Amino acid sequence: MKETLTPEILAKYFDQTLLKAYATEEDFREFCAQSAAYHFKMVAINSVPVKMCREFLADSDVLVGAAIGFPLGQTTIENKVHETRQAIADGADEIDYVINISALKSGNLAYVEEEMQAIVSVCREAGKTVKVIFENCYLTDDEKRALCEIALRVRPDFIKTSTGFGTPSAGVAVGATVEDVRLMKSIVGDAVKVKAAGGVRTLADALAMIEAGAERIGTSAGVSIIEELKSKRA
Repeated sequence: MKETLTPEILAKYFDQTLLKAYATEEDFREFCAQSAAYHFKMVAINSVPVKMCREFLADSDVLVGAAIGFPLGQTTIENKVHETRQAIADGADEIDYVINISALKSGNLAYVEEEMQAIVSVCREAGKTVKVIFENCYLTDDEKRALCEIALRVRPDFIKTSTGFGTPSAGVAVGATVEDVRLMKSIVGDAVKVKAAGGVRTLADALAMIEAGAERIGTSAGVSIIEELKSKRA
């Protein structure tokens, strides 16, 4: 991988993110221009700026992704479905939604599966890619395994480690870890892809996630990672 990985190939692993609450229209314009210049796979944004970013990226090969129920996951299934439909209507190519973490922690796996099925169904009907965000910093390994088993039944396109907005507790990492990517991949195999997100800031971080089984990476550091790879190949 290290020997054959080009900047062009690596860029297509990246969902370049701009999820700050205070980002302005000009910030999004610059962000989209930069993402188009580097040919990232997708821009990961909140649902409100989807229509605007779709226009900014109209002549590029970069997809537009909407974060749903972000970052807490604490809205109803009906609200998440509505937000998903609206984001797709506004031009979203991909949907990343946060599970109801409280339901999972309470042992209500039936609710979690119902929610996943509802959102995946909307995306399937529209022909859009869907990713399920676990937020692993709050979960036990058994809870992560249970989510993976649900994903094997429902079949979203991706399961995803984190929002990057979780809060640290007891020394648990709030973003992606190699161990979590390996765990998730070991359960879903090739049936569902794994996305690593949160805390991926260097080329070494990105390569470690890819080698562990991640097929997509969420990061706000895509530009610096690509430039790091270019400098090493020079």
